[in-house]
Amino acid sequence: MRLLPGLTWELSDDPPATLDPRLLPLLRAVAETGSLAAAVADRRMSYRAAWGLLRAYQRKLGDPLVALQRGRGASLALLGERLVAADATARSRLARTFSRLSLELEAPDAKRAPVSRLTIAASHDLALAALRDALEAAKGLKLELSFMGSLDALEQYAEGRVDIAGFHVPLAFHRQEQLTPYLRWLRARPDRLIHFVDREQGLIVPRGNPERLKTFRDIAGKQLRFVNRQRGSGTRLLIDSLLEENGIGAASIVGYANEEFTHAAVAATVASGGANVGFGLRAAAAKYALAFVPQVRERYWLAVRSVALQSVPITRLIQTLQSPIFARIVKRLPGYQPIAAGAIANIRELRSPH
Repeated sequence: MRLLPGLTWELSDDPPATLDPRLLPLLRAVAETGSLAAAVADRRMSYRAAWGLLRAYQRKLGDPLVALQRGRGASLALLGERLVAADATARSRLARTFSRLSLELEAPDAKRAPVSRLTIAASHDLALAALRDALEAAKGLKLELSFMGSLDALEQYAEGRVDIAGFHVPLAFHRQEQLTPYLRWLRARPDRLIHFVDREQGLIVPRGNPERLKTFRDIAGKQLRFVNRQRGSGTRLLIDSLLEENGIGAASIVGYANEEFTHAAVAATVASGGANVGFGLRAAAAKYALAFVPQVRERYWLAVRSVALQSVPITRLIQTLQSPIFARIVKRLPGYQPIAAGAIANIRELRSPH
């Protein structure tokens, strides 16, 4: 057993007042999910309690911590961003300090594996988030993960700002025009793909599917309220492709402009009654005990530079994807399959993924 140092923040009152321990985890959840509803579900708080907490600290600090925009979800306000960034910096420094202390306390011949770090820009994925959290306590690898749209992630990767980009492509996408938005950021010779997971996307509806929805034609025909994903996300590209295939114009979908930034936020919106139907992962629907109508199977890829495949961090990541740890993570997520997880593919496999 070890004693671990902790970090707390205090307001400079007289006497000093310790920051509510629920606040920073809530702010981090808002930043990750892009939705206050999804963040409170993630933190197992009531919406009323979370909103009251944010309003109380807005009064104490003089500025808002979270910005809510109708139809655009939630994001951190400037003060919220500064607070989360300061906390992350402080925790990082504390971790480095504790690492040195723990080495001094161990036996002289004890060996500790160095920690490898990978920066990842990725489309929102439940297995990837769970993998990051599982590795925080494991030795040898740390994933520094930022969620965004698939195309934004690939752009950051192409510009050399991250080590890896996570993105997803439906298995039914074969036509060049469907793949062009992704291939724009990838090059056949220097880039490779790592198999991550296959997963299932579809309509997320209230329990029991009371409207008996089967396709987007039903949504348009019944004029039901829809919650969309943001532009630039792989899921938004998929939604637009399905609408086009069914000959449905965006204007026919009530709520098409109502955007959320994660699968969890879409499911939370449907669960709270903010929309009649959304589109996202089966696992997100299951998390909120919602019904799910399957539409598409897709493959989630990790883009990586071929020259990095033999590096220690990438080797450790591939080994983890092929390990029982990852198998257990995927098994807990409905609609997920670890098809060839950790296997390496060429870019051309996007055109023939089967």
